[in-house]
Amino acid sequence: MLPEAARDALIRLLGRRRVITDPGELLTYEVDAALDRGAPDAVTFPLSAEEVAGIVRWAGQWGVPLVARGAGTGLSGGAVARGGVIVEFSRMNRILALDEAGRMATLQPGVVNQDLDAFVATRGLYYPPDPASGRACTLGGNVAENSGGPHCFKYGVTTNYVACLDVVLAEGRRVRLGSMALDPPEYDLCGLVTGSEGTLALVVGITMRLLRRPPAVQTMMAAFDSLEEAGEAVSAVIAAGLTPSTLEMMDQEIMGIVEDYIHPGLPVEAAAALIVEVDGYAAGLDPQMAEVAAILREHGAHDLRTARSAEEREIIWTGRKGAIGALARLAPFYLLVDGTVPRSRLAETLAEVDRICESRGLRVGHVFHAGDGNLHPLILLDPEDPEQVQSVLAAAREIMEAMVRRGGSITGEHGIGLQKREYMSLMFGPAELEAMQDVKQVFDPRGVLNPGKVFPAHIPQAPRPPAAEVPPEPFAPAEAEEAARGLAALSAAGRRVQITGGGTKVPLREGMVRLSTQRLRGISTYAPEDLYVVAGAGTPLQALQDDLARDRMWVPLASPWAATTLGGIVAANANGPLRMRYGGVRDLLLAATFVLPDGRVVRAGRPLVKNVAGYDLPKVLVGSYGTLALVTEVALKIAPLPRARRTVLVRADDLSRAVAWGLRLLPRALVASAVALYSGEPLPGVPQSPYLLVYTAEGRPEDVDAELAQVARVLEGAGAPPPFEVEFSGTQVWARLLARPAGETLLVRAGVPSGDLGAWMREVAAFLQAGPFLVDLANGLVYATHSAGDPDRTAEWLAAIRRAAVSRGGYAVVLRAPPVWRGSLDLWGYRPESLDLMRGLKARWDPAGILNPGIFLL
Repeated sequence: MLPEAARDALIRLLGRRRVITDPGELLTYEVDAALDRGAPDAVTFPLSAEEVAGIVRWAGQWGVPLVARGAGTGLSGGAVARGGVIVEFSRMNRILALDEAGRMATLQPGVVNQDLDAFVATRGLYYPPDPASGRACTLGGNVAENSGGPHCFKYGVTTNYVACLDVVLAEGRRVRLGSMALDPPEYDLCGLVTGSEGTLALVVGITMRLLRRPPAVQTMMAAFDSLEEAGEAVSAVIAAGLTPSTLEMMDQEIMGIVEDYIHPGLPVEAAAALIVEVDGYAAGLDPQMAEVAAILREHGAHDLRTARSAEEREIIWTGRKGAIGALARLAPFYLLVDGTVPRSRLAETLAEVDRICESRGLRVGHVFHAGDGNLHPLILLDPEDPEQVQSVLAAAREIMEAMVRRGGSITGEHGIGLQKREYMSLMFGPAELEAMQDVKQVFDPRGVLNPGKVFPAHIPQAPRPPAAEVPPEPFAPAEAEEAARGLAALSAAGRRVQITGGGTKVPLREGMVRLSTQRLRGISTYAPEDLYVVAGAGTPLQALQDDLARDRMWVPLASPWAATTLGGIVAANANGPLRMRYGGVRDLLLAATFVLPDGRVVRAGRPLVKNVAGYDLPKVLVGSYGTLALVTEVALKIAPLPRARRTVLVRADDLSRAVAWGLRLLPRALVASAVALYSGEPLPGVPQSPYLLVYTAEGRPEDVDAELAQVARVLEGAGAPPPFEVEFSGTQVWARLLARPAGETLLVRAGVPSGDLGAWMREVAAFLQAGPFLVDLANGLVYATHSAGDPDRTAEWLAAIRRAAVSRGGYAVVLRAPPVWRGSLDLWGYRPESLDLMRGLKARWDPAGILNPGIFLL
């Protein structure tokens, strides 16, 4: 119970109507949608970020823990408070801004998921993550849990759409994490807070990335005589290089329950039903669905039913989404056991789940996201029967153990909360849990934010390697444990270390031990059926692409340099125009093994589309420039090579017109992998032109053709010359510019919010034309060059580029400079609001400061 003086101070802060302390009224807030219960001392209803900051400062003064809560739809007890005060965000529910050109929405955390998607749909935009509770759940809750949904197989989860977060830290200070400008030079703390379940900060503002809404969608349901056949059919669809937007499955038990409840016409005589949805241009849907249907029939599908109207589609989805409500007719409660396994192991996992429940006399049904291996066994129970509750909880643990044994995760989208905190040791050892605790200590050293969640009650100390001699130079370990011994020795001796991969980014500095990743190379796991590959950090990207291409697969990343390694790409967060189509490095990195200077070997993440167990530690390695850890191995998403790729160019004599044409094309981009403006040396087979607008589309042939036809119509309407087709891609044009011989040339990357790019270009047009440049219009990134012959003129040029970018919330960093300049030039020109947090994490993981000192802005 709150002291009277503390309660009175809280009421003075918010007013009596927005503070609940009455025990009867507090009953509503004792639960979320899981089994766990807990009584808060009070519930508050802030209306603004300033009020949240005031509540946090009040809590610090009175020593009161805080628990953030959205709509209370969580399924792991994450919003349950056992004492302390709940900060209820439902009244902070406004969409603050929509940048249609930049495809960004800024909003308060209480905005409901489906309300955001419905709002942006009126502008032809799309927010894909769609949890089953989308009608009620809030975006703040989605960020806290890194929520998913049925469409995440194709489109990804919440973290793939969070551009930046406005947060209140445990001491009451507001900080912005991330940026509306892509790839800012800072640790990806935004990625750490996403999925942290309110244990690191209170989110008071969110900027979400949006996509163009697919013009058409088609939905089909297919019946199978066994779950095994249905699971094999899912794997076969993926192996054929197809990417439906949805692959959802229900078993006979669930179908019968739903059919008795709402009568959607489910194939209740079948053992399983699969819902498949494809989207894109209308011309491509029938061929795509026909290909899917043929594969399903080869694997035993029957009674295929394709929706031919919006009403029929809604009926199919009503059957899928009605499962949870239908269960209430059969039992007072259910436990939804959320976990993920590799898709190829779906069938065997389902069989084991059934065996576990049958052995305990429990009734279970399955409705789940088959496309990403995210299972949701629904175990019926009576919460008033203690013996049955204990049996259900014991079965749940067995199910978690079965999933982890198969390379899976103990939670795919519902989080750890209270319910699964003791399961964390099934997935993670002491080194991983300690590394997460380090993060917690940086953000919340007093442990006042959502205490008792995520972490197990006891975390044993992670072992450190025994004392060893400093390794000889250059140090080139062949595996993580060797690297751990060497790094621990170097740290103890206070020797500074420079990590090198392919040597394409930073020249070797004097007085530093060279740690080479050249022996950490090669593929250790290749799983085309599960769409991932695991390889050593020293593996050249080109070598990996060559290996994958034999199966017509690839990692959708590119580099201008053949020697670029996977570790180097992660460390530098090196993205090209491809990211508009496939996401950036942070979106493609699923897991990583890394070594801390004290010798801890951390194996973080899992090679799964959905995994929200603990903090997303791999994210913070992306763009850290090797200042936090040595990455030894990475797991990356792979994809089928696009069946078609076409590029068109448009000549322009005037920069402002070329920019205007490009910006008019952006709203049409659905399968584009580059929308760029180039000025520089002539391209192969292309007559010289001051400026060239480059548009590449790739994917299914029908979609590519439809998009380029739209491009031609837009350009014609804008009065542009007719586009002409070339054999190279926009990514190759980008790579050509970056790979130019360095000489005495400065190369800068400027990032601004995409919606501000046109205005920024007008302001710096004269400076841009000092040398070759490329504008990545879709991503808001500009690569500009300047001859470094005259130091004063070059410094003036760089300052002008930076001022214009920073004034719009962006940045400008030097990617390459003549060696003589490196000591005197400010390569970064940027100070993130989170700099103290970055330094705090650096101090926890590298207290001696030995890793890559002076290389990053720290």
